Amino acid sequence: MNLNLNGVKIPDSALARDITEIVRETASPLLFHHSSRVFYFAALAGQKLGLKYDAELLYCGCMFHDMGLTHKHSSACDRFEVDGANAASEFLKSKGINQHDIDTVWTSIALHTTPGIPQHMHPVVALVTAGVEMDVLGLTYPEYSDADRDAIVKAHPRGSNFKEDIIQAFYDGIKNKPETTFGNVKADVIATKEPSFKPGNFCSIIRNSQWPN
Repeated sequence: MNLNLNGVKIPDSALARDITEIVRETASPLLFHHSSRVFYFAALAGQKLGLKYDAELLYCGCMFHDMGLTHKHSSACDRFEVDGANAASEFLKSKGINQHDIDTVWTSIALHTTPGIPQHMHPVVALVTAGVEMDVLGLTYPEYSDADRDAIVKAHPRGSNFKEDIIQAFYDGIKNKPETTFGNVKADVIATKEPSFKPGNFCSIIRNSQWPN
């Protein structure tokens, strides 16, 4: 279903249709619907803020932002955010998109779990994070009308246990490379699932470095 919320809708283009198809085929229904909701929340935020952006690029950033959690795109040693960004980059290159736009989408995905920075960057970068923070954390929940939230969830259901299901999806995607969670919010996911997990400590690394002082 392609919602139209006061002009906010998935772009009607060949590129957008290809994005929808590849994400639907690769990601689980949980991640596909989550990513779709992220787009609508992101686009509505952009409309509210009066930001100008390329809707196709925003759609790509939103839809690919969790592709690094999928088996197909998960690397052995990179952060899942980087894996998703790389997957989007490869896809856009195959479609002949210019490098500047590819870099924008790459950055939007790579930074979507890094609080405090994206909102100061390009609108696509800022809005991907805004959409994620709304759908996963509900940080801006009151800023969306009941009608808009209900319409988005009706089109792309959260399910009855979304909060625990998305935590499990994060865990499944990173449990084999816990070292990639150092310095980012996914360390909390590992710690929740593995009480014995000891996250890397930034201060300890400084103190144990080879520098003499």
